[in-house]
Amino acid sequence: MKKQDILGNPVKIAFLSIGSNLGNKKKNIQFAKFKLINANIKIINSSKNYETLSWPNKKKPKFINVVLKVKTNLSPKKLMKKCLEIEKELGRIRKLKNEPRICDIDIIDYEGKILKETKLFLPHPKMHKRSFVLLPLYEIAKSWIHPVKKKNIKNLINSLNIDDLRGVKLI
Repeated sequence: MKKQDILGNPVKIAFLSIGSNLGNKKKNIQFAKFKLINANIKIINSSKNYETLSWPNKKKPKFINVVLKVKTNLSPKKLMKKCLEIEKELGRIRKLKNEPRICDIDIIDYEGKILKETKLFLPHPKMHKRSFVLLPLYEIAKSWIHPVKKKNIKNLINSLNIDDLRGVKLI
């Protein structure tokens, strides 16, 4: 039997990645969590904060990243829409790709679904290459398996470049 919320809607498990490299980064992440909770997205677990170099330009401000395990009754599209609304509420301005930002929220995984739509790809198409996603995800979901690659998270981490791993610092 599928879990349901109090209104009888099916509850889904998703993993979200939140990053910030402008302003008070820790506060930005806390505020994003608060906004998610206010949108009836229940945070089941949160990784610690991880500091990482900015990518692709390491001279830009460092990021703080976390990964959340959440319960939601929102569809993937509606969850993505809510994440984008929260980014905007926090002051994110989208100009150039990979520019510093107050808040970035990505859906890393949603119930193990594989989805390829216009602006929504599940699982996140580059997450398996990103130490700042894999290390915090491993902290909270050690048995997670990539839905497309069919590799467990330990194998994904072991396939990363050693310099990528050295650039991540638990804070």
